[in-house]
Amino acid sequence: MGLRSPDLNVMISAAEKASRSLLRDFGEVEQLQVSRKGPADFVSAADKRAEQILHRELSKTRPDYSFIMEESGRVEGKDKDNIFIIDPLDGTSNFLHGIPHWCISIALERKGEIVAGLIYDPVKDEMFMAEKGSGAFMRNKRLRVSGRSKPEESVVLGGSPVAAHSFYEDYMKELANVLKHQMTFRRPGAAALDLAYVAAGRAEIFWERKLKPWDVAAGYLIVKEAGGMVTGFGENRADPVRSEGILATNGQLHRFSEQNILSNAK
Repeated sequence: MGLRSPDLNVMISAAEKASRSLLRDFGEVEQLQVSRKGPADFVSAADKRAEQILHRELSKTRPDYSFIMEESGRVEGKDKDNIFIIDPLDGTSNFLHGIPHWCISIALERKGEIVAGLIYDPVKDEMFMAEKGSGAFMRNKRLRVSGRSKPEESVVLGGSPVAAHSFYEDYMKELANVLKHQMTFRRPGAAALDLAYVAAGRAEIFWERKLKPWDVAAGYLIVKEAGGMVTGFGENRADPVRSEGILATNGQLHRFSEQNILSNAK
């Protein structure tokens, strides 16, 4: 990667520091104290510690910036034009079950536009990053979406809501559409990494409903800067970061995906 902005360097440093705490806790996953956050949704003490580290480290050098964080919500700074959007531990369920597939996600939103994004997988030591107009990278390796254009040769990543969710039936129809077209489906369990994998050419399509800005903000930019396409669906289609759902593809399969997978989301 070429010259990184000071903002991205600050994000990298904060992510690396938080990762050391998460890796220590991951090594003692059975001893973690877990508190209930909501139905079928648990958050570990590791999650909270990592967020505190990220907030503290980013605030040291950007004391006036605002924050949107998974655990602490919105923290208004003097500078409301620059907002760090943080998920300290995406893939919480994987983490708590000892599955080594989880990550830290940090994005910087400036005047309503995502201008920098970082997704860090500490277990594999893979750091995906992008800045608006400068391309996407994994460390110093340029990222490009895959060139596959045939649905039957593609890998599709997605979430899996529980049956109690209001959109479960739509999801099942969309999953049936994926399988009907002989596409390979995977559900790894960390939306930010799913987006990073589309950017890296490891998968061609990712779609999921009811995600939050901290789940997708960094990945949205990384996919776009890697040459892919990202749109929302539902009422706020033009803003995938805050829409009803998100669709990210390698570009070649985007129209196909909209027409043949998300037929129930329009």
